[in-house]
Amino acid sequence: MKFAAIGRHEALLKSIEALCAAGHELSYIVTAKEAPEYRYGVSHFEELGRRLGAPVYIAARFNESVLDMTRGHEAEIAVSLNYPTVISTQVIERFELGILNAHGGDLPRYRGNACQAWAMINGETQIGLCVHKMVGGELDSGDVITKALLPIGVNTPISEVMAWIETQVPHLFVDALRTLAADPSYVLYRQAETGVPPLRCYPRQPSDARIRWDRPAAEVVRLINASGPPYAGAHFDFDGQVFRVHRARWVASVAYCAVPGQIAHINQDLSVDVACGGEGFCRIREVIDAAGAVATFGTLVKSVRNRLG
Repeated sequence: MKFAAIGRHEALLKSIEALCAAGHELSYIVTAKEAPEYRYGVSHFEELGRRLGAPVYIAARFNESVLDMTRGHEAEIAVSLNYPTVISTQVIERFELGILNAHGGDLPRYRGNACQAWAMINGETQIGLCVHKMVGGELDSGDVITKALLPIGVNTPISEVMAWIETQVPHLFVDALRTLAADPSYVLYRQAETGVPPLRCYPRQPSDARIRWDRPAAEVVRLINASGPPYAGAHFDFDGQVFRVHRARWVASVAYCAVPGQIAHINQDLSVDVACGGEGFCRIREVIDAAGAVATFGTLVKSVRNRLG
């Protein structure tokens, strides 16, 4: 099958290579400037295009000018991931089988931005990854063609989720194109028929990751783990400085009385248990200071009389 690729992210790069290895032919790539947390960007798509003999177009909007540039490079279907703007019906209709989008959210419940982080913060027990048909001018609302689920818990870091997505997206695209080549009308399920109300997720900013120690410990831990690499990390004040933390663990505790942010234990491995709004402790081992230096937190905290802000 002849396909086009639209979007950004290392998972799309790997998907292009996987689809070509599966016998499909790349027609062209439309990409845009990478997000700060991405490991690969425009230059990597350009290099891949040169290697595969396919043109690469750089545009944050797939508009009339891009449509004009891609004429003569026809494709039966397109695959998309993390393109920065919504794609119109006019563009989708260019492809006989439409455009397939890989979305890191359990559709139809999680639509929009930062769905993995929101699902973790909300205490979900699994992360969805769906390949669905795009609907012009809409966000993540088309029929789902193939899907994978990752079980998660309170201590799951978002780096583990993102690594899973990067590994799974190429497999799902290959599976979807193989399925549609055999049966162009195939649908795993129609979102509109599930009865599940959509939850529109909006982008998160670094300031959203400030830790509120007055929340239940599991909620604090989920926020920390949802804010780590590839993102900047959650942050708190201590001893007149701002520290970031990439990962935490929830640990059980007896009932306690403490002002939230109180240091409860300094453990033998120099991890630190912090009292929160109840229901356990938040355990932190490594922190990063304003200069970017990584330290074991137990070497900085000297007493259970210390308190975090």
